[in-house]
Amino acid sequence: MYLTQNLRRSIQQTPNGIVSIFNGRKRTFAEFGDRVARFAGAMRKLGLKPGDRISMLALNSDTYLEYYLGTYWAGGVVNPINTRLAVPEIAFMLDDCGSEILMLDHHFVAVAAQLRARCPQLREVIFVGDGPAPDGMRSYEALIAAAEPAQDALRSNDDLAGIYYTGGTTGRSKGVMLTHTNIFSNSVAMIAEGVVARGCTGLHSAPMFHLADGAFMNAMLAGGGCHVIVPQFEPLAVLDVIQRERITDMLLVPTMIQMLVDHPKRAEHDLSSVKNVVYGASPIAEAVLDRAMQAFPSAGFAQAYGQTELSPCVTILGQDMHREAGRRLGLHKSNGRAMIGCEVRVVDENDRELPRGKVGQILGRGPGVMKGYWNLPDETAAALRGGWMHTGDAGYMDERGYVFLQDRVKDMIVSGGENVYSIEVENAIASHPAVAQCAVVGIPHERWGEAVHAFAVCKPGSSATAEEIIAHCKEQIAGYKCPRSVSFIDALPLSGAGKVLKRELREPYWKGHSRRIA
Repeated sequence: MYLTQNLRRSIQQTPNGIVSIFNGRKRTFAEFGDRVARFAGAMRKLGLKPGDRISMLALNSDTYLEYYLGTYWAGGVVNPINTRLAVPEIAFMLDDCGSEILMLDHHFVAVAAQLRARCPQLREVIFVGDGPAPDGMRSYEALIAAAEPAQDALRSNDDLAGIYYTGGTTGRSKGVMLTHTNIFSNSVAMIAEGVVARGCTGLHSAPMFHLADGAFMNAMLAGGGCHVIVPQFEPLAVLDVIQRERITDMLLVPTMIQMLVDHPKRAEHDLSSVKNVVYGASPIAEAVLDRAMQAFPSAGFAQAYGQTELSPCVTILGQDMHREAGRRLGLHKSNGRAMIGCEVRVVDENDRELPRGKVGQILGRGPGVMKGYWNLPDETAAALRGGWMHTGDAGYMDERGYVFLQDRVKDMIVSGGENVYSIEVENAIASHPAVAQCAVVGIPHERWGEAVHAFAVCKPGSSATAEEIIAHCKEQIAGYKCPRSVSFIDALPLSGAGKVLKRELREPYWKGHSRRIA
């Protein structure tokens, strides 16, 4: 399995078909393939060796699509970077994976000097925005224009394809190593499950650095689809492009769906072209699903559950289960059943499979299970013990094999579709000079599913405000990870072993909810 195979097939079969539309610019598969091969040639001329990492820090564009395929074609490894991270977080990732080449657009030119100063191994910065490259950077377009098309490196199977960083339960991000087989198998399964249609016109409005959109992208490539791209999610812009380009397939998170269907100008747009909406990060609220089915009358909805370590999907809740028959059985509240090619089980603390209906940790197995964490052999062994990926999510399985997520074994919050690990936020808060102890939990939020909430104990004689704590965090970590609210308390509740009892901290906020996660 090799990730350039789908492009090669489309170039052979439909060379004049449109592969990408961005800001009115359309490219055929033949044109796209030529640019990919030239990009690969340029990277090799810059000294790229098989397995070397190329990082990307940019908003969505057709260049982002070329970055993925061109890196694979050159024999490199992609390292897409979350655009919402702070400079220290980005620098850590570049250093940790040893990336020597960074591509960025005009939105991130201002941080280039800081990243160069922090990352001595960073020898090339390539500007992918419009216009001339800033001083000290190479122009992406100039590199492509001057390069000769390279032969496809044809890296495949267990060869490393990407390093995707996730938040760290130990306070540092972990680089998830995904192979060509990992990513390819997931994309083919999504086509087989009917989550993404062959030959579709799909919209990229979720961030292309995220593996969720990456899975959607690769499924579209497997099906020979057309990629319509907007720089970032903005409800009115998305509604406009759906109508203008006759979008058939979309990947969204529930908060995005809610923002679209509740937009005051939604009724002014023709959304009848949409046939498939796949969402993830959390189940959808029934009221939102009702409004979404009215807003997109021709669309079916499907949920994909998983995590980066699973490339990323392991269960699918199909379109039928979102309709009346499935909703009568309550299955629309589940996370679906094992996807084609995958296995799922629920186990106790000793990895023994539990009876149906009993809550335990959810495990996944299949060709999408990661190769491991970059340079973290102990954490890799712990996560993959017994050949199963230990998700850190708690849930149960019913008699029909449907998985219902209930809580998290790992201390993680999902806010607006982004993973936030409490330890990262706690480390930032704890560095405030007035804070003696702190704890971070997720609390219900109508729009984002969960919101980050902090509890802080101040040092004797010291004080701080919530605004000061939040501002302090924003200097160190991405804004979406920072607490939205802070409670100041005299002491944290502790167990007999001295462990913070976060369940007690969360309980008042989740009272009346059937689940302890959104």
